[in-house]
Amino acid sequence: MRGVSAGPGAPPPLPRVKRRPVRAERGEGAAAAPSPLPRTILLQSSQGEGRGGERDAGFHCSPAAPRAELAEGAGTAGTCRERLAQPELLLPGMNWSGSLVVASLTGAFGSSFLYGYNLSVVNAPAGFIKKFYNETWERRYGFSVDEGTLTLLWSITVSIFAIGGLVGAIIVTPIVKFFGRKCTLVLNNVFAVAAALLMSLSLLAGSFEMLILGRIIMGVDAGISLSALPMYLSEISPKEIRGSLGQVTAIFICIGVFTGQVLGLPEIFGQESRWPFLFGAIIVPSLIQVVILPFLPESPRYLLLEKHNRSKAEKAFQRFLGKGDVSQEIEEVLAESRAQRNTKLVSVLQLLRTRAVRWQILTVVVTMGCYQLCGLNAIWYYTNNIFSESGINHETIPYVTLSTGGAETLAAVFSGLVIERLGRRPLLIGGFGLMIVFFAVLTVSLTLQNTVYWLPYLSIFCILAIIASFCIGPGGIPFVLTGELFQQSQRPAAFMIAGTVNWLCNFAVGLLFPFIQAGLQTYCFLVFAGVCFAGAAYLFFVLPETKNKTFHEISQAFAKRNKVTLEMQEMNHYPGERKPSEEQESNFTSPVDNGETIKGIV
Repeated sequence: MRGVSAGPGAPPPLPRVKRRPVRAERGEGAAAAPSPLPRTILLQSSQGEGRGGERDAGFHCSPAAPRAELAEGAGTAGTCRERLAQPELLLPGMNWSGSLVVASLTGAFGSSFLYGYNLSVVNAPAGFIKKFYNETWERRYGFSVDEGTLTLLWSITVSIFAIGGLVGAIIVTPIVKFFGRKCTLVLNNVFAVAAALLMSLSLLAGSFEMLILGRIIMGVDAGISLSALPMYLSEISPKEIRGSLGQVTAIFICIGVFTGQVLGLPEIFGQESRWPFLFGAIIVPSLIQVVILPFLPESPRYLLLEKHNRSKAEKAFQRFLGKGDVSQEIEEVLAESRAQRNTKLVSVLQLLRTRAVRWQILTVVVTMGCYQLCGLNAIWYYTNNIFSESGINHETIPYVTLSTGGAETLAAVFSGLVIERLGRRPLLIGGFGLMIVFFAVLTVSLTLQNTVYWLPYLSIFCILAIIASFCIGPGGIPFVLTGELFQQSQRPAAFMIAGTVNWLCNFAVGLLFPFIQAGLQTYCFLVFAGVCFAGAAYLFFVLPETKNKTFHEISQAFAKRNKVTLEMQEMNHYPGERKPSEEQESNFTSPVDNGETIKGIV
């Protein structure tokens, strides 16, 4: 202390530490001047308070308080430090964590992977399955099945998968509402395991009906997963990588197709005695998903807006984003809810009657319709026949088919890497445009392939180019758009509409393409070129870019085209479904330590 000299035996005085000047000078006995809370602290303050008005201990920390307490040696500095600087689990610039990656990969491996796998798995053993049908028929009725009946049975086996998918798409809305997105994916594996057992045991039981029934059940699994998985991925991903993460669905479809081709090789399961193992392998991805996915969080948007469980939603956001302070993400979700005035799920009929989303619905119908009608599934279903027409040796076809799956997978990965740089529009329109060009060239090469020896190789190149062009944009972005164009309460109904269109068109292509091919011969692909042109033209004039935009901003982009005011666009519901304004205000306000009330931040 000043004015008191040290004794002769006292230790030398400690050197004085210079303190940085404090902007707010403290007088004798005066408290430190409060500094304004930064935005992050303000958001944190609203997060620490429950609806009942209870306050967290140590909530009153200000940025100046820790410095003063540290200088004075106060013991409470640690509490304030933890409040103001929560540890970041990620490198700067990263807004996602390992849990987000694992949830995406596991969800896709047990869902969209199986869809792609079941598209191609019937190609390799087609001859063996037809022989099994004929032998079973002869054993039952004493005579061989005629060619027309056998073709009909095979067409039903291939296309019945789409009927099951349609059923799954119709029932997915109440399931995701009741069980949630993640639990729906987990429970959906019951269908996959049941289908795998039926199909793999059909040869042993001598019943081709088991194979057809298994295809139907597997279709139900695919119909549910192709709606629940994009919904889950769109709701757990930050908007900065929402497109890339959404492309995981398409990437795993391609990997599933490629895996079905590899396992169907004669050296593996492509033999008469081993083809049931191709269907039994479906159990493996299902079991992996059942083991891993339950330990990952549910969709935070579902927890917050539909289950009204803020604490679990915060924990889910923290785990998916890898950071402690997720108040900004919580406020963005609540802002969307306030803009809608209500989070009550709308039915399909209500969604179709809502004027504010008419062009969004039409856009989803067009993109999903073109996704199936652009002709790629026809190539997958009848790849071997197309290669045979191109002059490829029959023994070589299974190995040439691998190139199609590899090209599809590489193109899908490329699309996932560039979608957040180029945007959705260029990839969709450009993909359809390239398909038009290569469909035209394929038609010419197939028509003239008997006149020039190298034209069959040009046909193969066109097939690979068509597949790659499809996977660059039209192969995965329709699933991303369905999750982006609608608000939380409309999303399940929107996915039900998209799934219904998807599976109806899938069934139509699988059933009608043989007749189209028989009637038009080499000109059949011009029909698909026309579909691609119509889709590209529509998207060019109607679809806005959705890259790095919030769901609320995307809805506003359609307001002018829907001929509604911004206020009507934000409501998106019938007046009778809106909450009272007093209830809305109470749900989006938070008292802070000075007793004032701040509105929820939009």
